[in-house]
Amino acid sequence: MIQHIHIRTAKHEDISKLAEFIVPFVEQEKILPRTSEELDVLVETGFVAVEQVEANEEIVGFASLEIYSRKLAEIRSLVVADHRQGIGVGKKLVSACVERARQRNILEVMVVTSSDVFFQNCGFDFTLPGEKKALFLQPHLTD
Repeated sequence: MIQHIHIRTAKHEDISKLAEFIVPFVEQEKILPRTSEELDVLVETGFVAVEQVEANEEIVGFASLEIYSRKLAEIRSLVVADHRQGIGVGKKLVSACVERARQRNILEVMVVTSSDVFFQNCGFDFTLPGEKKALFLQPHLTD
């Protein structure tokens, strides 16, 4: 019997379940592969969406806030199980990350995504105040 989904801070004990949970998203190239060492770092500032299924807690979503400085943090590795998409799980994970940034007085939170409409619905935009824009360069692809 499925009861409800709640968001909680990720724990180191979640790493093996997370490693398993993200496999389909890596295979679909929705997120980058993560080693257990990388997951260990992401869990430090991450959140999981969990669903109580009988006596077990099943992970149905994950996101992490990587803090680069007091000025900037990035939401990373946002994934939600296919069977739980469209019911607000992703938005709750994003909100948890944004709230953590607010608590730590981070000035800006960014995201690199192919799902820009989703993030716009969460309050993100392409430009920052003063018409600032993020630009990217892949050094390994330039001469």
